[in-house]
Amino acid sequence: MDIFLTFVLVFLLAWPMGLYISRFMRGERTFLDFLNPIEGAFYRLMGVRLNKQGQAQGMDWRGYARAMLFSNLVVGLVAYLIYTLQAGLPLNPDKIANMPWYLALNTAASFITNTNWQNYSGQSQLSYLSQTVGITALQFMTPAAGGAVMFALLRGLMGGDKNQPGNLGNYYVDITRITTRLLVPLCFISALLLTSQGVPSTFSGAKTAQLVQSQTITVDNKAQTITTQTIPVGPVAAMVAIKQLGTNGGGWYGPNSTVPLENPTPLSNLIETISLILIPVALVFALGTFLRRPRFGVMVLGVMSLLSAVLTFSVIMAERAPNTALAGLAASGPNLEGKEVRLGADATALWSSLTTSTSNGSVNGMHDSFTPLGGIVPQINMFLNDIYGGIGVGFLNMFVFVVLTVFIAGLMVGRTPELFGRKIEVREMKIAALVILLQPLLILGLTAISLSVPSITANLNPGFHGLSEVLYAFNSMYANNGSAFAGLGTGNSVWYNVSGACELILARFLPIFGPLAIAGLLSVKKVAPETSGTLRVDTPIFATTLLTVMLLLQLLNFGPALVLGGVSEQLVGQAAARKPTASSPVLPNDLQAQLSRGTK
Repeated sequence: MDIFLTFVLVFLLAWPMGLYISRFMRGERTFLDFLNPIEGAFYRLMGVRLNKQGQAQGMDWRGYARAMLFSNLVVGLVAYLIYTLQAGLPLNPDKIANMPWYLALNTAASFITNTNWQNYSGQSQLSYLSQTVGITALQFMTPAAGGAVMFALLRGLMGGDKNQPGNLGNYYVDITRITTRLLVPLCFISALLLTSQGVPSTFSGAKTAQLVQSQTITVDNKAQTITTQTIPVGPVAAMVAIKQLGTNGGGWYGPNSTVPLENPTPLSNLIETISLILIPVALVFALGTFLRRPRFGVMVLGVMSLLSAVLTFSVIMAERAPNTALAGLAASGPNLEGKEVRLGADATALWSSLTTSTSNGSVNGMHDSFTPLGGIVPQINMFLNDIYGGIGVGFLNMFVFVVLTVFIAGLMVGRTPELFGRKIEVREMKIAALVILLQPLLILGLTAISLSVPSITANLNPGFHGLSEVLYAFNSMYANNGSAFAGLGTGNSVWYNVSGACELILARFLPIFGPLAIAGLLSVKKVAPETSGTLRVDTPIFATTLLTVMLLLQLLNFGPALVLGGVSEQLVGQAAARKPTASSPVLPNDLQAQLSRGTK
C-alpha cells in the first residue's frame, strides 16, 4: 500500500503541475505573474533585454548551447574556489579545512552537471558557506538548465519561431522561469514540511549530546572515557528539499537520507520519495501539452512508466529474498543488510529504483549491500537513463532513441524517416549515433582501465562484486546520478576524482548538446504534409518498437558486464548456499533419496 500510495500521489500531483509548467514556459498568464518584476531584475543582471512585448532575443541551438556552457563554467569556477578556500571564508563555525584540489575539481564538476557524486562527507568536510552557496545554489541552477534545454528542444520540434525558424528561445529567460516559478516555490513548501518532521534548519554550530552510556577508547596506548558526542547540524531541510525535487541527490550528511536527521519519520520518507520523481513525471505531462500533441506525451509516459513499474517490482522482490551471503548467520526473511530497520526492505528498494530512474542518486539505504540481482536493477535504470530521468534530460535521452527508432522504422517500411513531418537525414543520425556510442565508450572504457591497474583496485572488494562496484561508479557518473556501491575503497583518490570529473563533464554536456543540435537542425526544415503512409510516433506500435530498440541496444552494450558482475555473483551465492557446511547434518544416502522424491 505504501508503494501504491506513492505512485498515486505522484501522478495526482504531476498532472496539474505539468499543465502549469507548460503554461508559464509558453509565456501565458499564471497565478505567479506577480514575480515578473523579480524576474526582470534577474534578466537585467544577466544582460537580457526585453522588447516592448516583454520578449527576449531568441537564440539558435548554437547560441543556446554556448549560453549554457558559459554559465556553467562561471558557476563551476566560483564553486571550486569556495571549496578550496573555505577555511578562511565566513560561515565556518566548525573550522573545517580546505578541500584538496582534486576533490574540489570532482565536486565542482559533479554539482554543475546535476550529478552530485560525493567523494566526501558534507557534515565534516564542507563549511556552511560551501554547503549553501557552493552546493545548494548549484542544485537549483543545474536542474533548471536541464529543464530549459528540454523546452528549447520542444520548440525546435515545433519549428521554432514563425518569424525566426531556428529560434529555440532564450536560455537565461528559461532557467529563470523554471527556478522562480517551479523550483523555489516547491522547495519552500517541502523544506517547511521536512522541518516540521525534525530535519534541522539552523545556522548554529554542531551540537553536543550526552551519551546514554559512556564508552572507553584507546588513544596513544592510553584509555579515554567518552561521555559526549558531537552532532553536526545546519540548514539541512533546505538542501534536502532541493536535492530531492531537483533530482540532485547530494545529501548534507555522508550517508544521505539514511541518517535520521535527514529523514527522521515515515512521513518525511514519503515526502522525499515522492519528490524523487514528481517534477520529472510532471515534465512528461507538460511536453505533450506544450507540443500540442497529447498522444505523443501519453506514449512517452507509457514507455517510461512501464519500465519503472517492471524494474521497481523486480528490485522489491529481489530485496524481499534472503541474502545468500548471510545464510546461517541471520534470521530468514528479507535482506535487511545495509538498510534502516525503521524503513524496511520495501521502502528502501522502492527508493533505490526511483532514485536511479531519475538522475537523483540520493539513498535511504546502502545499494552496495543489496542482493546481487537487487543491485542489477539500479544499474539497468542508469544504463537506460531515460525512465523519467533528470529534470528535462530524461526526455532528451529518450529523444535520441526516438530519432533512432524513427530511422529504423523508416528503413523497415521503405520510407524517408520523418519526425513530426521533418526529415531525419544523415547529419541528425550521425549526431544521434555519437551520443549513443559515447555511453559505452566512457563507462566500459574507464571501468576496464580501473580494473587493469592494481594500485587502483588495491582496496576493492574481491571477485564479481568488485567489478560491479567499479562499473556502478562510472555508470552513476555518466547517468548524472551520483549514487554508489560504496565499497569502492579508493573512491576519494586522484584517479577516481580526475577521471570522474572528465566523465561528468562529457556525459552531461554532449548528450544535452546532441539532441539540442538535432532539434535545431529539424526546426529549419520544411514540414511535409501527413499522409496515410506517414509514420505516427504516438501509437502503441511505435511505443513497442521504441521499447524494443532501447532494451536491445543497451543489452548488447552492457549485458556482458552485468553477467560478469551481478549475475555471476548471484549464481555463485546460490551454489554456495546449497553446499552443506560443517555444522549442517549430513543425511544418509537412502534418506536423501526419499526426501528428493518428496516422501516422509
